[in-house]
Order: sequence, then C-alpha cells, then structure tokens
Amino acid sequence: MVTLEDVKRNSFIDSFIRKGNEYLGVLGFTEHGYRHLNLVASTARQILTQLGYSQREAELAAIAGYLHDIGNAISRNDHGISGALLAFYFLSGMGMPAEELVTVISAIANHEEQYGQPVNSVAAALIVADKSDVHRSRVRNPDFATFDIHDRVNYAVEHAFLTVNSGKRTITMELVIDINICPVMEYFEIFLTRMALCRRAANFLNCDFELIINGSRLL
Repeated sequence: MVTLEDVKRNSFIDSFIRKGNEYLGVLGFTEHGYRHLNLVASTARQILTQLGYSQREAELAAIAGYLHDIGNAISRNDHGISGALLAFYFLSGMGMPAEELVTVISAIANHEEQYGQPVNSVAAALIVADKSDVHRSRVRNPDFATFDIHDRVNYAVEHAFLTVNSGKRTITMELVIDINICPVMEYFEIFLTRMALCRRAANFLNCDFELIINGSRLL
C-alpha cells in the first residue's frame, strides 16, 4: 500500500511541491511549503484517528493533506482541481488502488472554499486541517507597511489550536489574535466562507464545529 512516506520520497512530487511554493511566493502568497503540508497531513490524520476511523483512512487523509496544494505548481486558480489531476498521475504510477485513488483525488479537488464540499471522510478531515492553519509564521512579506488583508490576518494570529473531542463529537478551532494588528471582524471578512466550509466538514464527520477567538466562542 502507498504510504505518506512513499509520497514524500517521490522526487517528482517533491519538485512540484517546491516549485508551487516558490511560485506562490513570487505572487505574494503565504507559505505553502513543507511546514504547511506536513502540518495539514498530520492534523488530517489526527482528526480521523481520534474520531475512530480506520488507520488506512487516516493514512489516506495524511496523503491528501501532503498533496493538496500540489496544483499551485500549475496555477493558483483552481489549484484543487489541477492538483487532483496531478495526484492521480503520481499516485496511480505508484500503484495506489483505484478505490483509494478516487478518495484521495476527490478530497484534493474539494479542499477550496470556492467550490469544495466534504464528499467523504478524507475530504472532510483535509478541509478542517487546511483551513485551521492560520499563523504569523506563514507570512513571507517582510514589509509590514505593505501587508494586504491576508498578511495581516495571518500575522495577527499568535496561537492556533485544533482539538477533537470524540466523546462530545466536537472539533474546536481556537485562535489567539492580536487585535491591534487585525480586528476580529477583519478575520471574518476573508475567512467566513472558510469557516462555513469547516462547519460542513465537521458535520459530515458527525461533529459540531466550534470557533473560539481570544476566549470568546463565535461559532
């Protein structure tokens, strides 16, 4: 069976990941490299594991998490769909069975809020894991004076935690935001659709989604 470690050792995949992150840097986007991909892979795996899904499903979620942004090597626009096609090419070449392959590529194709939907458990875990990675360490613009709203929101987040309570069936995203850099309303201005997608994803996993910012529950 194809594992996350197999995927990480694939030199072609690695080239697409590095180049995709490089191209996004040229365009002024936040970090989408190894830090983000490894965190999303780990978080997606953790979500399904803690909710009692099978070890293999959790492994597929980790693989989808590691590959979900690979389409950025082609274009930022519709990168979920192009990434799914790339993942199909790479994973089929590595011998992944069709049933697993379809699960992974559908998750990748559905991780963006513009058109994504939690079509399966792997997709749901990927959505929550990806959208919960908001943190100042992702900002690559060194000039605070030229920050756009995405830079400000990410830079304002000092701590981000995601917890899964299998007993209460809750998935909680907790943020600590410096409101001198970014008011809470500004966070919602650009991330409301992402939070709505997270809620749908959590509901697919038979969980409630909770958002806590600076100690106040907002969702």
